[in-house]
Amino acid sequence: MKRKFGQQDVDMIAKERIFKGFFSIDLYRFKHKLFKGGWSEEVEREVFERGDAVVVLPYDPITDEVVLIEQIRIPSHGKSTTPWMFELVAGMIEKGETSEQVARRELFEEAGVEADEIARISSYFASPGGTSEQFDFFWAKVDASKAKGIHGLDEEDEDIQVHVFSREQAYKLVIDGTINNASTVIGLQWLELNHQRLREDK
Repeated sequence: MKRKFGQQDVDMIAKERIFKGFFSIDLYRFKHKLFKGGWSEEVEREVFERGDAVVVLPYDPITDEVVLIEQIRIPSHGKSTTPWMFELVAGMIEKGETSEQVARRELFEEAGVEADEIARISSYFASPGGTSEQFDFFWAKVDASKAKGIHGLDEEDEDIQVHVFSREQAYKLVIDGTINNASTVIGLQWLELNHQRLREDK
């Protein structure tokens, strides 16, 4: 599909870092072409900058089981039944790393498993109205029987519990709202559409 506008249709006037801590915030000043014709007035937007990340769906096509991790996510405190969330494996891409290297590293650090096979499925923005963060989404063939225990890096204050669910159980947690974070919902919905093919290829 040919799109009406592209990168050349944005006039980036300035980009300034206005906060730097564990994460950063940049102030963008720009103009852009309008659907009705002409150009916009100058627009200002604060953008949450945290780098790009990888998310990995660990799936055992032989047993039809999914490996999920559970950890506290403090921004959801007071907004959800519990701030502990069931999630897919994920991690930030550091300078000099490929997405696949990050995927394999995070699988071991967070879930204690290694990928027998790994494949990149897609790339998507986490919340493009406010952050530049982009996810590379992988699925990894794993041996779910090896997924157990508590994991995470002490220096990152991680406390991660590993869980193994049947694919049907995991998807039921999406349907009933227990799983309520975007990457995990996206990953498990993708699995519902593709598990038969993955099992046939096992």
